[in-house]
Amino acid sequence: MSRKPVPAQAGDRSRVELVFDKPQTLAALFGQYDQNLVALENRLGVYITARGNRVQLEGSAEQVALTRDVLHDLQARIGRGEEVDTGLVDAAIAMASEPVLDGIVRADAGSLRAPGVMIRTRKKTIVPRTPAQAHYMRALTANDMIFALGPAGTGKTYVAVAQAVAQLITGSVQRLILSRPAVEAGERLGFLPGDMKEKVDPYLRPLYDALYDCLPAEQVERRIASGEIEVAPIAFMRGRTLADAFVILDEAQNTTPAQMKMFLTRFGQNSRMVICGDPNQVDIPGGVSASGLADAVRRLEGLEGIAMARFTSGDVVRHPIVGRIVEAYEGADAGAGA
Repeated sequence: MSRKPVPAQAGDRSRVELVFDKPQTLAALFGQYDQNLVALENRLGVYITARGNRVQLEGSAEQVALTRDVLHDLQARIGRGEEVDTGLVDAAIAMASEPVLDGIVRADAGSLRAPGVMIRTRKKTIVPRTPAQAHYMRALTANDMIFALGPAGTGKTYVAVAQAVAQLITGSVQRLILSRPAVEAGERLGFLPGDMKEKVDPYLRPLYDALYDCLPAEQVERRIASGEIEVAPIAFMRGRTLADAFVILDEAQNTTPAQMKMFLTRFGQNSRMVICGDPNQVDIPGGVSASGLADAVRRLEGLEGIAMARFTSGDVVRHPIVGRIVEAYEGADAGAGA
């Protein structure tokens, strides 16, 4: 590939040539029609020329160094069996830009190494795509109760489901329980057609999607039939003690304080509980002031055994436009409240 160089300030240009010792990985590294290299050029403002197993980088010294680190990181990810696409390129750039993360992401100021945390499921291995995700994944292994707070698209629920599936597979928990408020305004389901399962399943679809992404479909269905995996609205948790279980509450911002207290007090022996929600997207009457999530965070933050993992629009790992949309809405909301 060879394209017209991007301009850089005089005196600030650097040129580096990389030689890759595993030519068989280059097709995956560069992407179809060199789309991954094009993404790097567009994101980092560098000029990349690839000939054979040699890649020449040109641009500002800082951006060339960052591009070099990202390319080496992406090649290491390919070696671990990850599929590189433009989304992973964006994630690798975000991770490489983080200077220090307790040794997880950066080995030193000049190079990347493999993340120190990952989640292995039957279908895939999940590694953190942002520094906040790396902190979150560590919290999931070190704490009994974790609150994951932030906007949609940051991987709060997906990573929690992956960790739950991993623990179910290894036998460290006996059950996986996924729950969320069935509807925003008090779980009034009577007007919907069908039996109870048919009424609530559409509201629980995102949880099923995450499950099927981590386990083969036949295993999901078999484990649901046996009771190892349960997907149910929060109202179904009342009166139970959830022992030997990995319990996830999604869309927690749409619970009332009474519902949240009920749910949290279901916690049993040898269990782990993850509460996911976006404090800024409350759909129940009364808004944020009526949210059980905001109330729980205020009461419980700082207690031993309870961790808070916070995400921002910069941690969105869906299409880049999603992050920009979140930023636009957050800015508008902040201005309206000023």
